[in-house]
Amino acid sequence: MKKIIRFGALATLLTAPLPALADVIPAVLYKNPQCTCCEGYAAYLEQNGFKVELKPTNDLAQISQNAGVPENLEGCHTMFVEGYVIDGLVPIDVVQKLLKERPAIAGITLPGMPTGAPGMPGAKAEPFKIYAFTKDGKDPTVYAVE
Repeated sequence: MKKIIRFGALATLLTAPLPALADVIPAVLYKNPQCTCCEGYAAYLEQNGFKVELKPTNDLAQISQNAGVPENLEGCHTMFVEGYVIDGLVPIDVVQKLLKERPAIAGITLPGMPTGAPGMPGAKAEPFKIYAFTKDGKDPTVYAVE
């Protein structure tokens, strides 16, 4: 009788649907090798359905510039996901909004390293302004206020 129960349990396990791998969103995040907030941000994204590949680099400014991020709006890292650039510690709901709406832009950025942003310690002092930019980096606009 035990063998039948074990076989039945095994059959159930083998036929149970597996979590959809397509639901995991791959991302590549370029960061300064010394920056630890970027690792916290990557963990935050992974808790929200992303699979983040971290790539430490000393060429972050060049990567951001090549991606179209305006120099005065650069964040602490540059991430590529589903054809978009996400620069800085952008909250997950804004990232999800971008991926759902799919606007004709190169990406979005939260400049600097604001206190209370995902991956940063402390309490949020003021709303975050997330900017949209095009590949040429000219005339960025506010994409979201969080």
